[in-house]
Amino acid sequence: MAGTEVKVPDIGDFKEIEVIEVLVKPGDDIAKEQSLITLESDKATMEIPSPAAGKVAQLKVKVGDKVSQVRQSWFWKLL
Repeated sequence: MAGTEVKVPDIGDFKEIEVIEVLVKPGDDIAKEQSLITLESDKATMEIPSPAAGKVAQLKVKVGDKVSQVRQSWFWKLL
């Protein structure tokens, strides 16, 4: 089944930013714009919303991971 891959949005001048909270788990049904994870830099904390409604098929990050826009296939797929 095809899915929607969720990627890091524009995070400004940061090369990497830390995942401080994962708000969903595989199998969860989620709504469009529902918060998925929380990221934190030395200047801001931001929640990353889902671009679409669906079911979380796979997580590719955990608390403490560093993410960036450059890193490919960083998060999960929504079915």
